[in-house]
Amino acid sequence: MLWNAFVLALRAIKRNVMRSILTVLGIVIGVAAVITMVTIGRGATQKVTNDIERLGSNLLIVRPGQRRGGGASTGAKPFTIRDVEAIRAEVPGLDAVAPAAGAATIAVYGGVNWGTAITGTTNEYFRAREWPVVRGREFTPSELRAGKAVCIIGDTVKTKLFSALDPIGETIRLKKTACQVIGVLESKGETGFGSDQDDIVLVPLRMLQRRVAGNQDINFVYVSIVKGTNSAVTSRRITRLLRERRRITPIEDDDFSVIDMKQIASTVAAATKSTTALLGAVAAVSLLVGGIGIMNIMLVSVTERTREIGIRLAIGATEGEVLMQFLVEAVVLASVGGLLGIAIGLGASWVLANLMKVPLVIDPGIVAISFLFSSAVGMVFGFLPARRGAHLDPIDALRHE
Repeated sequence: MLWNAFVLALRAIKRNVMRSILTVLGIVIGVAAVITMVTIGRGATQKVTNDIERLGSNLLIVRPGQRRGGGASTGAKPFTIRDVEAIRAEVPGLDAVAPAAGAATIAVYGGVNWGTAITGTTNEYFRAREWPVVRGREFTPSELRAGKAVCIIGDTVKTKLFSALDPIGETIRLKKTACQVIGVLESKGETGFGSDQDDIVLVPLRMLQRRVAGNQDINFVYVSIVKGTNSAVTSRRITRLLRERRRITPIEDDDFSVIDMKQIASTVAAATKSTTALLGAVAAVSLLVGGIGIMNIMLVSVTERTREIGIRLAIGATEGEVLMQFLVEAVVLASVGGLLGIAIGLGASWVLANLMKVPLVIDPGIVAISFLFSSAVGMVFGFLPARRGAHLDPIDALRHE
């Protein structure tokens, strides 16, 4: 019975191919839109998460000043090396604590100038940021103690100044200071905020303080926590310690920030997922529109085939068989639309993922749900026309012209 109904449904669809195509267009668009929105949304979430993780997983960034109105408040005093030593000694569960101070500078090699950022730090910076030196070496203890003029450059600086040349052992000028290149950092690329992480020059902290900044200020402290340690608890401990050291009273606000990169990643991912779900829900509305289109065309089909229905009922077909015939026809239309929508949605997702430079994250569950939902739409919206055809009076149907 079911196979016969399927064969009759295919014959009916073939008789009006163009009408059938227009009928399932709403289903095709709906399924394609849902799959595309969800896939691109998941890809965007993955990209943002990856970009934040490139800054360093399990990383806390401590900086003077509170972020207000998109920037840091002015007037907050910088940290000292004693603050860094206190964090290292008194806060448990830390893997690396790297002080850092920075400034804008012009790097010069031969006749090439390049504006970049110079950061003074220690070797713990490489572990805290999970940023290894791929060529050359890190700073030696004597270079760090003496503030020797040596530097480790990012991949962008290497490309701009040296092109294809080997920079190890060469000397560049940072403002008025000649600095020997001893290493090249692994390339990290851009962050999710559009900044180029590889456009950087690292020097010993004391070298920057003495020769560039002319003070002992520390502008950032990169704190990497041991895996498995609760970053929120560690953040609260650092906050309490710094409030004590900076003599902040209970009624005063912090004059520093502890930024938890894991928390930022979770917040951004949750926001992106919510947006993706909203866009997917909006796209799913077109599936309902497609279902209404199927109901409309099936009602027309029942009217056009009234005499055919009357003949089938007159020669012994039951109401159940007529009901099954039109219901299967509606489900077949919706399922074909669902398959076409899946193909178009996956293709559009691939194209948009390449254009937007986000990972292509295909969720088989969403694909399956989209197809099942399209079939269910065909069944729900096809039931009323099928029921109307099954309940036709055979005599009245035979008289229909």
